[in-house]
Amino acid sequence: MLRENLIMLRNIHGFSQEEIAGKIGISRQAYAKWESGATVPDIEKCMRLAEIYDVTIDSLVKTATIDGKGVIPPPKVGKNIWGSVAINDRGQLVIPKEVREKFGLTGGQRLIVLTDDKEGIALIPAELFEKKMRQALEYASVQPEE
Repeated sequence: MLRENLIMLRNIHGFSQEEIAGKIGISRQAYAKWESGATVPDIEKCMRLAEIYDVTIDSLVKTATIDGKGVIPPPKVGKNIWGSVAINDRGQLVIPKEVREKFGLTGGQRLIVLTDDKEGIALIPAELFEKKMRQALEYASVQPEE
């Protein structure tokens, strides 16, 4: 678990073992033992690793898979991968219970559907989207002093 995440995160960020070891204040050999699974870092070193990679300690030490397709890298702080959903014949999907609970989504609540032609789809609670739009319009209407 931890060892796979350390290898993935280091490679994703383009660091060598030597560079990460230097950032943490340990030898490259000590770090290499973490990646091989021979030893594990103490909690303070885990905190430092989590800070370097901008992930939570929890996601650093756990291995996550997505629908049996393999191990995925730990997400950045505040980012989540909740799994996949299937769209039925009527174009409907069920948002996972954990997501509904985390974001306080309830039946009948309006969501705004946003898309990016290259990146995909995002759902935003309508109240939040409308609030952000009002703020943007207020900001845009402020005239600079001459």
